[in-house]
Amino acid sequence: MSASHIRMTAFVHGHVQSVGFRWWTRSRALELGLVGYAANQRDGRVLVVAEGARESVDALLAALRSGNTPGRVDAVIERFDDVRGDLTGFVEK
Repeated sequence: MSASHIRMTAFVHGHVQSVGFRWWTRSRALELGLVGYAANQRDGRVLVVAEGARESVDALLAALRSGNTPGRVDAVIERFDDVRGDLTGFVEK
């Protein structure tokens, strides 16, 4: 992977469980060629981890914040790291 690849870890706050949010996120990520996962958290948030080209990761982040998601997103808190390369596909957990 080149230097233009990045890993995003984002916590999505709001009404994002039991509304198809993880499936929607997976669909957007696959369209963008990203690998990673979307996982429900016990506190009601969804954790999204995505690796791939910086432009694609930025596009996924924009989609998460777009207001066009299932449920209701109140906030997205993200951080960026170096790619680990330990992910394949994009799954719902």
